[in-house]
Amino acid sequence: MHFTDSPLSRRALAGLLLAAAVPATPALAAPRVLRGTVAYRERMALPPGAVVEVKLLDVSLADAPSRTIAETRVSGRRIPARWTLRFDSRRIEPRHSYALQARILDGDRLLFITTERHSVFTGGPDKTDIWVQRVSGDDRPPAAAPSPIGSWRLASLGSKDVPGSIVTTLAIAADGKVSGRGGCNGFGGNATLKGRTIRFSRMVSTMMACAPDTMAQERGFLDGLAKVRRWDIHRGSGLLALLDSRGRPVMVLTAQ
Repeated sequence: MHFTDSPLSRRALAGLLLAAAVPATPALAAPRVLRGTVAYRERMALPPGAVVEVKLLDVSLADAPSRTIAETRVSGRRIPARWTLRFDSRRIEPRHSYALQARILDGDRLLFITTERHSVFTGGPDKTDIWVQRVSGDDRPPAAAPSPIGSWRLASLGSKDVPGSIVTTLAIAADGKVSGRGGCNGFGGNATLKGRTIRFSRMVSTMMACAPDTMAQERGFLDGLAKVRRWDIHRGSGLLALLDSRGRPVMVLTAQ
């Protein structure tokens, strides 16, 4: 290629070199966020592993499948479940129609789904608080949410397993009443539960005397209840762990 030595030619060459030296920059993204909740009207708990799924859909074409613009999944542990959708606003076409769809799933099993249209970007307020309906024909009750309410038998105290020959039991009623046997004596009291926290009142027990090892386990158990501040249930084994204020196991119990 040959350029004549003229001002115009020199300017043209400089322009070509500058264009080659400056990389093309992609168009900047235009992030946008939608936030809302998913809830249902039934008075029931979801299974522990339930997931809430929310999608932003392009529903413009009645005779074609909707197109997913963005989606998110959040835990169904708390209902209403709060969700956030982030997407590029350049994907929103002014003349198209958009709606939100929500589902609640337990693994592959569909539990709840939206049955009415939750339109967005219509010029009015976006309908981001979504009500879902239970799927018709699903008569299986969801698994009960984990809870320390029930009857338990002591499996370990501190870091040591307890002998099977000494039976220590603990029963926690829905109204907070506590009862059981320490191994020798019966006892009773109260428990205050709030979320994952639990505190036991001072236990009142009978005053019988038994073998030294039985009495030692009973004293350790009742003293341990006074230290408990939190609870946790292992999903696989169903074991109830009662923890101190630092999250350390005070005792572990198995369901009776």
